[in-house]
Amino acid sequence: MEGVYGSRTERTFIAVKPDGVNRALVGEIIRRFETKGFKLVGLKMIQASKEKAEGHYEEHRGKPFFAGLAGFFSSGPIVAMVWEGEQVIATGRKMMGATKPQDSAPGTIRGDFAVNMGRNIIHGSDGQESAAREIKYWFSESEIVNWTPVMNQWLYE
Repeated sequence: MEGVYGSRTERTFIAVKPDGVNRALVGEIIRRFETKGFKLVGLKMIQASKEKAEGHYEEHRGKPFFAGLAGFFSSGPIVAMVWEGEQVIATGRKMMGATKPQDSAPGTIRGDFAVNMGRNIIHGSDGQESAAREIKYWFSESEIVNWTPVMNQWLYE
């Protein structure tokens, strides 16, 4: 069943953070996910409030870096996206690279564009539960588009 978590096809939440937006990397990031064969089903540019950013990073509340993380995430526009595809969560994490840019391999988004962990360009869900939560947190059901690209016949058996 298309778009159901844990099935062959799954969805993930990806956000280009304020540094990625300000450095004009949105198109490059979308290009990489599209070129890989993933399907964009939700997209919007938003300015998150500090409270909305804190809710997004709720699992880190109480940690020393929480205030800085939420403050940065709400410091400028973000581009929030929902991507769909086979193994999109795990593959998307590989495409992003390690959280610490200096640990990211060349060819990954962070390996190619990020220098500092506090300005690491992109956020992506780290598992099925976080993907479901983050998608629901940032998108209503009416903002997700179900469609089938003609290229699917060339990507999937």
